[in-house]
Amino acid sequence: MGNGILHAAASSRSGRGWVFLLRVSVLMAMGGMALLFLMIVAFALPVFVQGEGGGPFTWSWAPGQGHFGILPMVAGSLAMGATAVAPGWLMGLCLCAWLLSPEKAGRPGVARTLVGGLVRVMTAIPTVVYGFAAVFLLAPSIRMGLGGSGFSWLTASLMLSVLILPTVVLVLQAGLAPRLEAVALAGAAMGMSRMELLWYVVLPSARAPLLSSAVLGFGRAVGDTMLPLMLAGNAPVMPDSLLSSLRTLTAHMALVTSNEVGGAAYDSLFMAGLVLIVVNAAVSLAIRRMGERA
Repeated sequence: MGNGILHAAASSRSGRGWVFLLRVSVLMAMGGMALLFLMIVAFALPVFVQGEGGGPFTWSWAPGQGHFGILPMVAGSLAMGATAVAPGWLMGLCLCAWLLSPEKAGRPGVARTLVGGLVRVMTAIPTVVYGFAAVFLLAPSIRMGLGGSGFSWLTASLMLSVLILPTVVLVLQAGLAPRLEAVALAGAAMGMSRMELLWYVVLPSARAPLLSSAVLGFGRAVGDTMLPLMLAGNAPVMPDSLLSSLRTLTAHMALVTSNEVGGAAYDSLFMAGLVLIVVNAAVSLAIRRMGERA
């Protein structure tokens, strides 16, 4: 009995230790996020209040003339994210449907196994590898086929669609696979194939995974730096076509950071970072609200 009491006491102390460690970890994570947000806000607000050269929310970026407007980059990020998510999400949905609906349950086949593994491998490929592949393959093809320099809004959007594809597929698989398995037996009894079940039964009732995959893909596209930096041409102006150059906020921050240390141009980057946070938070909250209403 004495050994049992000692063992229970030791287990209780161990449990309290793990709970304490968990609480400390949560507090550290929350504190780090709060400090990061407060730092960005603290550096961004003076830039907004001072309003040098018309302030950051103007359409002209010309540091030599004292203009530090970031609106062309804000519009570029939103346009780039939208044009990347549209094909990327559609391709991800079709690929996910194909992976989840083999002809026989439990037997995905060699092709589906290889493609599923490739999707997971793509999540570990550095973004710069996609960029170099596009520089030597995609950009010359667009230049010869459609004209322009090849480094354009279209080039960057196409590669961002490929970049977000694994994210979309994996999120959709996690949300749709349990729903499909829950109705697979009943559907088989009714003579419906897995593809029919997916399209006519599962997808109409799976608005949350569909929206979640879209918003995560959008956030991934808007937050990427290397592909817009390498492929979009980096012109701080509003594009007039898909073959025109543009600059995103992330690429803008990378370019200015590499050339400026201090000064109004450098300070405007904190406003750009704050705008990125606000855009992603607004899209996420809007999608979550739509999912709750559904």
